[in-house]
Amino acid sequence: MPKYVIERELPGAGSLSNDQVRAISQKSREVLEKLGPQIQWVQSYVTDDKIYCVYIAPNADIITKHAQEGGFPANRISEVKRMIDPTSAES
Repeated sequence: MPKYVIERELPGAGSLSNDQVRAISQKSREVLEKLGPQIQWVQSYVTDDKIYCVYIAPNADIITKHAQEGGFPANRISEVKRMIDPTSAES
């Protein structure tokens, strides 16, 4: 199943409190449970003003639906075409 990176513009994201992170995460999980097992949240990376989320899903449409129903932005949804890491340098 395809993997996606979702860029969410959220000013002040890096300053979110633990309670705010918990609330956002709980809302996301509620929507994911409603949408079913075909969409999975893998992890998220928080920077000062953005959150980058990694999801596994059959298509970008269900990720858009998750964002709409959860009330969070999905400013850019990009399908991962390949993963590279330090071992990619080996033959």
